[in-house]
Amino acid sequence: MEKILFNRAPFLGTEFKYIQDAIKSAHISGDGKYTKLCNEILEKRTGTQKALLVHSGTAALEMAALLSDIKPGDEVICPSYTFVSTANAFVLRGAKIVFVDIRDDTLNLDESKIQDAITPKTRAIAPVHYAGVGCEMDKIMEIAREHNLRVVEDAAQAVGSFYKGRALGAIGDLGCFSFHETKNISSGEGGAILVNHPELVEPAEIIREKGTNRSRFFRGQVDKYTWVDVGSSYLPGDMNAAYLYPQLLKMDDINANRMRTWKIYNDNFVQYKSVVRTPFIPAHCTHNAHMYYLRFPDLSMRSAFIRHMKDNDIMCVFHYVPLHSSPAGQKFGRVAGDMSVTDRVGDTLVRLPLYYNMAKSDQARVIETANKFLEKVR
Repeated sequence: MEKILFNRAPFLGTEFKYIQDAIKSAHISGDGKYTKLCNEILEKRTGTQKALLVHSGTAALEMAALLSDIKPGDEVICPSYTFVSTANAFVLRGAKIVFVDIRDDTLNLDESKIQDAITPKTRAIAPVHYAGVGCEMDKIMEIAREHNLRVVEDAAQAVGSFYKGRALGAIGDLGCFSFHETKNISSGEGGAILVNHPELVEPAEIIREKGTNRSRFFRGQVDKYTWVDVGSSYLPGDMNAAYLYPQLLKMDDINANRMRTWKIYNDNFVQYKSVVRTPFIPAHCTHNAHMYYLRFPDLSMRSAFIRHMKDNDIMCVFHYVPLHSSPAGQKFGRVAGDMSVTDRVGDTLVRLPLYYNMAKSDQARVIETANKFLEKVR
């Protein structure tokens, strides 16, 4: 019996054509033809002031920390139930991370607990749109404006998702996308930063171009370029952008394909609500079917489920170990208030296989195998 993998990177088949064209253009380094085309698509789809492709979602977050002028001793509020890059980007600038608990329904940063976590040292809030479902951005933006804080959206999982009709990543001051192979739209490794304020566009270009004004030079705005500020090499190679380009063109089709798989899972697993909790999607959020997860009553049952699936050659995985409980999290951060939801979700959530063009027979096998376990424990 063939093993069912947790993830398969999206592939349309047209990527080869664009990669070959990028090679023929004789410009395969940063900011080539396809990098610019991808930027244009993202700007049009999200309504952001400026989209800039970078080599990873981590790079986008690091740029956002620089653009937010984070300095040693500053504090940044973010959830603990997230990937390490969310926190690391700010830690690299010398900030202390303030971990706030997540909501029990969407698993997003609990906006009702942000206010109590703010101190005179707070400089930014970094909400994470878990599973491509939007945080309560209206309330988060209201709190940020009241305290003059920067909002950096970690929208790594949310390409193509919306909150009240607005593209995630384009609501805060800055937004960060990931195009890692596990994401809906992929270039293997890749990402983008969305710059949502005109005054941050030129600084973003400078930071991305190793601290130089090279972008202005290529636009003919200066007769030579030079080092003008701090920065690093955040550009992706143009062949990566060429791989990404056709997927951005077909983003709606890819997400719709994933959504069909997501809905089949959900229609099946709601019958086991006495045993597991299924994803909650607020009516005002449009998600992109980035993942499908189940939440078990306790760690032992989750572990038993993962073993059961593995014994049947199906790979299911837990997600994050909460950052506040990690050695680095304890070194570089602190908790603000109770973290009980985060701790519970860290012990009980499991992700099922879900990817573009997942075979119906494979999904049926996942469901049949999972149902056998759930029937026994119900």
